Amino acid sequence: MAYLSVDPGVPVFGSKGASVHVQEIVRSWRNRGAEVTIYCTRSGTDVPPDLADVPVVVHPIKAATGGNRERAQVRAAESLAAQVIRDGADAVYERYSLFSDALQRVTEALRIPGFLEVNAPLIDEQRKYREIHDEEAALDCLRGQVRAASTVACVSAPVRDWVLDRTGPGARHVIVTPNGVNGHRIRPSPETAGRPVVVFVGTLKPWHGVRTLLEAQAAASRAWALKIVGDGPEGPALRALAADLELDVEFTGAVPPDDIPAALAGCAIGVAPYPALDDDAEHYFSPLKIYEYCAAGLPVVASRVGQVPGIIEHGVTGLLVDPSNAGRLAGAIDSLVEAPDTRAAMSAAARRVVLERHSWDSVLARITEGAAL
Repeated sequence: MAYLSVDPGVPVFGSKGASVHVQEIVRSWRNRGAEVTIYCTRSGTDVPPDLADVPVVVHPIKAATGGNRERAQVRAAESLAAQVIRDGADAVYERYSLFSDALQRVTEALRIPGFLEVNAPLIDEQRKYREIHDEEAALDCLRGQVRAASTVACVSAPVRDWVLDRTGPGARHVIVTPNGVNGHRIRPSPETAGRPVVVFVGTLKPWHGVRTLLEAQAAASRAWALKIVGDGPEGPALRALAADLELDVEFTGAVPPDDIPAALAGCAIGVAPYPALDDDAEHYFSPLKIYEYCAAGLPVVASRVGQVPGIIEHGVTGLLVDPSNAGRLAGAIDSLVEAPDTRAAMSAAARRVVLERHSWDSVLARITEGAAL
């Protein structure tokens, strides 16, 4: 099986949630007995021991901007596809990236099943947050990839709708497959003695709502410590805010996926404080952190947005709150801090639910269902 990732922003062996996704899908293919080779533009250096034997073919993209960067991605996709064709494969799985037509090239040359995973409306993201010079070329690549794929796996209904809006409605092979979790890698552990530790895991960017979480701790009526695992553009401003508010916060910085279980160990509550956005369709993500909190046996306090209410059952596996409301967030966390028996019941329920419904192996099984492999 050839796994393709042409996105230079996603290191295969890195600390991003996207890196976790790559690694877990590769693990699930190997769990099925597949021999996997990874073809990518950025390998990263945080290689988990159990994936150290996976062959990795890298076509690095040199630093470039604008149209030069887009053309470099086109060339990388062509080069990696050519290498897969030379090496041979029985199936190809690609993480959708801008300006890649690699899956289309491989499936047409080798006449094998191809699976396209779409995690975000990348063309819209690029236009909104960065810049895109040849949008029509990006759309052409998307359309070709979708036509060539046996299955197009979208992480949420808004992402599926985005794909269908741009490639043609009614395609039965475009399905919704939310993210999963590895319950063998992430397990529950006893809470640390003393003040309960509330944990957030993720990249420190505005759409993760960490500022609201800090404001919630400042407004809390109960004593709890806060642990923020990850880093990003908002890191310096959030550290400064925590200092100004004199909060008890541990900022760990970026942590490789293999160290996430240790980072969650001893914590009491997981938090996903997503903010309110102008358009609810912008909540198109599938929240990896919530699945990981549940696997670690953490009750979850999360914003009532996007897929979240479909994962967290209010009062059973966690508590749902209005987004961008520090007072409501503080109240929900406080209520669990003062109720250890409730936390314990939610802990057991949260882990049971994700193991039954959201394993990575079950995600891959849905993606490949009906394929001749």
